[in-house]
Amino acid sequence: MRLGRAGIGVAAAIALSGAVSLPPAAGTAEPAVAGAVIKIAPQILIPSAHPSVNPPGGYTPAQIRAAYFLSPLLTNGINGKGTTIAIVDSFGSPTIRKDLAVFDKTFKLPNPVLDIIHPAGAIPKFSPSNPNMDNWADETTLDVEWAHVMAPAAKILLVETPTSENEGTSGFPQIVKAEEYVIAHHLADVISQSFGATEETFPKGTLRPLRGAYLAAAKPKYDVTVLGASGDAGATDLQTNMALYYTHPVTSWPASDPLVTSVGGLDLALNGNGQRIRPDQVWNDQGPTPSAGGGGKSIIFSRPAFQNGVKSVVGTHRGVPDISMSASCSHAVDIYESFDGGGWMLICGTSEATPLFAGVIALAAQVAGHPLGPINSFLYEMAAKHDPGIVDITHGNNTVQVSQNGKNYTVRGWDAVPGYDLASGVGTIDAKSFVAELAALATKAGR
Repeated sequence: MRLGRAGIGVAAAIALSGAVSLPPAAGTAEPAVAGAVIKIAPQILIPSAHPSVNPPGGYTPAQIRAAYFLSPLLTNGINGKGTTIAIVDSFGSPTIRKDLAVFDKTFKLPNPVLDIIHPAGAIPKFSPSNPNMDNWADETTLDVEWAHVMAPAAKILLVETPTSENEGTSGFPQIVKAEEYVIAHHLADVISQSFGATEETFPKGTLRPLRGAYLAAAKPKYDVTVLGASGDAGATDLQTNMALYYTHPVTSWPASDPLVTSVGGLDLALNGNGQRIRPDQVWNDQGPTPSAGGGGKSIIFSRPAFQNGVKSVVGTHRGVPDISMSASCSHAVDIYESFDGGGWMLICGTSEATPLFAGVIALAAQVAGHPLGPINSFLYEMAAKHDPGIVDITHGNNTVQVSQNGKNYTVRGWDAVPGYDLASGVGTIDAKSFVAELAALATKAGR
């Protein structure tokens, strides 16, 4: 599995599903669906020499809230009350309740309702010496803590799946089963996914049967919004062996699914008050390995109707991402975790961006008074109308360099330009306008 969060640690960055980073150590990848490899979608762990007893200086909840103009909403009671954010992660974290309490106390956040379920089976006993479990626990911590930042009164439903390390078919089938349970029992308004698999790693015919949860979520009787991290390797991503990158542009599923809203990554430069000191740009921390917001054209899904207005960019393909949020490792966020005796750490990647946006969707669902369902058509309509809730991104790119097998490759991505692009999607959000605009469109559509 490729996780989608990045954590900054001693001297290395570990990339989870799309995150920027060094490839996982040999033996840590799990086979999934007859050859497809699930990667914890973009989360990169950046531990300093040792986890800190105090927040290590990443962006705080106050800064991120200010950057996305949440204060007017929170002041008026738009805080996610009455909504539920489902966060799906394999294994989960054995200390997430304690860790969230420490995080909330430190940043003066209210304690949310946090429920944990295992609809796909019992979770194996956690082992901190198991790097796969350790990575997923970091991912879980990021997802829960930062979705809560954006929607502090929303219920958090942590959906843990028992991904096995050595079975030939594992990972996605269990995730699909768990998500179908959540949807069928009306347990969530929005599902946040920080994992993905490069489309090329799916043997022919094995991906589409896994779409059951997304097809169900889109039905009017459920109307669940599903999000997916776009990846942390820019225009490329990992091959099945989890050590080599493709040397041509690729995208990852489920972010590439038309029924999923793909969340890309941005680099925000903020002062201590959360005010911008320069315009946002596409996240691209190019280093020894690709580290940038994922984006590109699907080889599996054709252009959906909601992208007909940007066909000059996507051609006949489904293009990703749809929207982008903070993800840069140059400007990471703080998390607190103790499952391995750690403490405060920095973390980044589109696994950060995705739960951030999930929190915003919860706010819009509260305003609407009902779940929003698939929102992609609304995002493109808002962008086409130049609604103030959508903020265009016109700086940066997701072109990356890859060095492997003694050769250097440039995987040419896309530039952020006025309007839709394959680096930032339609752009990012100004929540004080975006939430009301999105809720109004969903209500008008009869959701």
